[in-house]
Amino acid sequence: MIEKQTAHLYIVSTPIGNLGDITARAIEILETVDIIAAEDTRHSGRLLQYFGINTPTISLHDHNESQRSETLLEWLQNGESIALISDAGTPLISDPGYRLVSLVRDAGIKVIPIPGACALIAALSSAGIPSDRFIFEGFLPSKQGARRQALERLKHETRTLIFYESPRRLVNSLDDMMLAFGGARRACIARELTKLHETIETQELKYLHQWVNDSPEQLKGECVVLVEGAAKAQESDIAEVERVLQLLLADLPVKRAAVVTASLLGVSKNKAYELALALQKIK
Repeated sequence: MIEKQTAHLYIVSTPIGNLGDITARAIEILETVDIIAAEDTRHSGRLLQYFGINTPTISLHDHNESQRSETLLEWLQNGESIALISDAGTPLISDPGYRLVSLVRDAGIKVIPIPGACALIAALSSAGIPSDRFIFEGFLPSKQGARRQALERLKHETRTLIFYESPRRLVNSLDDMMLAFGGARRACIARELTKLHETIETQELKYLHQWVNDSPEQLKGECVVLVEGAAKAQESDIAEVERVLQLLLADLPVKRAAVVTASLLGVSKNKAYELALALQKIK
């Protein structure tokens, strides 16, 4: 007989599609905690029913997390054990749960991760795009103006960029990515991961944009979009930045000189500012 779990909060990862990806440890925890906090109890109910798990559930989603977290904390303080799950994958990754975890930890109660499936990691591992350094941006803004601003800020980021995107916004997001990064930047669309119609396609952005437009079936299911980072500046490029900065610093303040240099040479404003400060100290 499986022993009842201690009064801790367990963060339990669940499958992102293929039910076979759940871990034996996750099943054990879900069977033996006192209650399961689920993003959508009806959705998770199908998963629990499939594995014959009869543990009571309660909802915890974006609209009730603040109030519900206080309730769950009281239960934990009274000795109840709780598992947190999301609709799919690892909780808190573009899903609710941060407020609960923060509150519980502040109260001195142990939070235990039960690792498992995560869409962004699954996509990164199979995309064929550099995986040693990456940055996860979650969902881009839904409004075009805000989305373009967000992408523009990432224009010179050298780490691999990872986004979640809904099928109805995919084409518009690819439009704006081409505008910010150029059509020749390599990217990957990973769609319906672990499911029957899983698709992982890595090509230049301009090709992916055309491919999605020509293939309406690619506009179904949640997507992970990965974009290769900007090429790192070569030593010769840095030398040119420094040369321009030295000329401008003779007449302009550091910040203004950095802004003008970044605009002229297409480099990061932050990088130009760092180099300008370094040059200023040498003077």
